[in-house]
Amino acid sequence: MCGRFSLRALLDDLRRHLQDEYQIERIADDIWVPRYNLAPGQEVLSVLHDGKSHRAGRIKWGFVPVFAKEEEKSKTGIINAKAETLAERPAFRDSLAKKRCVILADGFYEWKKDGKTKTPMRILMKDEIIFPLAGLWNTVVKADGTKVSTCTIVTTTPNGLVSPIHDRMPAILTPEAEKIWLDPKITDPRILLNLLRPFEEEAMKAYPVSDLVNHADIDIPDIIRPL
Repeated sequence: MCGRFSLRALLDDLRRHLQDEYQIERIADDIWVPRYNLAPGQEVLSVLHDGKSHRAGRIKWGFVPVFAKEEEKSKTGIINAKAETLAERPAFRDSLAKKRCVILADGFYEWKKDGKTKTPMRILMKDEIIFPLAGLWNTVVKADGTKVSTCTIVTTTPNGLVSPIHDRMPAILTPEAEKIWLDPKITDPRILLNLLRPFEEEAMKAYPVSDLVNHADIDIPDIIRPL
């Protein structure tokens, strides 16, 4: 699974990234602050295509299906969705066809088991750039009429770097795969599911980090520093 990640980009760097990669010219000054320990239930930064252009915004991490009961809409929701079963699960079938997004990150965390010990590991690109995680989103209407948009991160089998750490990893999209994933005209699940492969391990690195990452209420730069 993917239960923690980071996006520590400063606003100016984020503006450049959104302009260069998605042709998004303007974003609000309060759209993002550097985050080192993003956790389920919090807002993450997502990009989608509305049929005319790309749009970026914050969205709650924890997917709530349209058929969820009212009490379920206030809970964390589904934080991860297995790539292998997306087309089969009623919760995700409609979003796979119509409501795909990417969730921006610059690293994610997994816990490596060694006997009874679990060591948190930060996994990122060797050049430490921002990368897109495949995501699905949805909007539900609560009993009071409030609309809530939520998302989930798609996971796949691990590459050679991640497999000694965990048996799943987020589906990181290549530039070519990202264009297809965000194209609203493409709805064929066979084409879409074929994009969700383990990312090239040679481009990635991993290192141990502090146990501070275990606490969702701690979000400081010390978390991403190598031990």
